[in-house]
Amino acid sequence: MLLAVDIGNTQTALGLFDGDDLVQSWRMPTDQTFTRDEIHVRLHGYFHMYGLELAVIDAIALAGVVPMLNREWDRLAETLLADPARYVRVGRATAAVTKVEAPHPEQAGADRVANAVAAEKHYGAPAIVVDFGTATNIDVVNERGAYIGGAIAPGIRISLGALTQRAARLASIPLETPPHAIGTTTVEAVQSGTVVGAAAMAEGLVRRIKAELGAPDATVIATGGLAGVVAGSTDVFDVVDKQLTLKGICEIYRRMQARA
Repeated sequence: MLLAVDIGNTQTALGLFDGDDLVQSWRMPTDQTFTRDEIHVRLHGYFHMYGLELAVIDAIALAGVVPMLNREWDRLAETLLADPARYVRVGRATAAVTKVEAPHPEQAGADRVANAVAAEKHYGAPAIVVDFGTATNIDVVNERGAYIGGAIAPGIRISLGALTQRAARLASIPLETPPHAIGTTTVEAVQSGTVVGAAAMAEGLVRRIKAELGAPDATVIATGGLAGVVAGSTDVFDVVDKQLTLKGICEIYRRMQARA
């Protein structure tokens, strides 16, 4: 089975695939102090919860934005895999099986490339992916299925955290879809500003991107941990797929194996 790993700045998503089928998924904190041994122990615990053994892993594919952790996963792959050729890290080594038409392809984040690959494979092109993570990334896939760029905004949790830290009378606010855009309590008002505000930002950017692409019918996909919350406040999304990035990592691995 393939273990797909998406290392974000705040959380690391893990997905165990049997072919194209996602068997199980987990999330763990992204901590730059984690060593190979710490990651190994956590993996063992996650697998044990569902009666799985690490021995079922015969391949690992990783997309990471934290260089220090990428290196620790490199070392862990050496421990877990008998065949080093069955470890793939999304980036320069996988450029031949992905399509990036941005002016500086080396600047395209591995997770954004994975999103583009998964969007084309599962939902067709052109497509627009709105990824609600540490940052809110909007990834644009043109009619040829290539990643061409997008937009990056502060993530919802970052924005809400900055607000609650700097406004003394605001306590921690649950991230939930409020019943109305007009908040009648402080909690509802903050939820409107953050959740409905994130939805409105997505609506506005998607509208402009569709106009620039000349693709009014481009498929719009929401992904990331908070995709479901934001999707409740807008009809701009055609699909909500929280595992889109992991699916893209899996597909890139399959293409690399086929090419080899």
